[in-house]
Amino acid sequence: MQDETALTAAAPAGADGADETDAGLTDAGLPDARHAVARQCIASRTVKPVDELLRFVVAPDGSVVPDLHARLPGRGAWVTAKRSVLAEALKKKAFGRAFRGKGRADPALPELVGQLLEKDALGALALANKAGQVVAGNAKVIEALQGGKVAVLVHAGDAAPDGVAKLDALARRIGEAAGREIARVDGLFGVQLDLALGRANVVHAALLAHPTSAGFLARMKKLEGWRAE
Repeated sequence: MQDETALTAAAPAGADGADETDAGLTDAGLPDARHAVARQCIASRTVKPVDELLRFVVAPDGSVVPDLHARLPGRGAWVTAKRSVLAEALKKKAFGRAFRGKGRADPALPELVGQLLEKDALGALALANKAGQVVAGNAKVIEALQGGKVAVLVHAGDAAPDGVAKLDALARRIGEAAGREIARVDGLFGVQLDLALGRANVVHAALLAHPTSAGFLARMKKLEGWRAE
């Protein structure tokens, strides 16, 4: 993970009440956003890799909306992908500064972002399943683990602790023997796994090594980071 780089102190406020440095708080639009490697968080004023940030733009109705995959037009402001940091950005009225008073940020924005990140992760899981890269059920997960095929082990958030512990121990032993780590995810409830996988009573699942599995894991890491305080 790239170290945070503290920015220089803000210059004196200009006639419009905004810092002169505020001009750099947004990207120049989609081409700039899509090619950016790092951006400045408008809340902490630190520079981070874009995969640790969330992009926001001003919608036609003037509201500030999240743009998880940098697809929406217009200048974008970036915030560290943590609920607490977005709350701080709202408290500091950082969007108003970044968008020169043109953005109206709803106090419920953190709830919306959490819902969208969760939906994004579930969509990625469904995509991996459609690609044939997901197995579910205790016996099938054990078989996949023993075959050395598993990249991500998934437990429902409401799974029984003893079943989770047994599969975790097996995954750890197999991973150590193979000289690699098998990722572990437990941030989704069983009913959510059921819907994403189109199956009933999913408690344990495993994703095989595949680009769609990597996509799911990346989205889950962002969701878990968002939830962490």
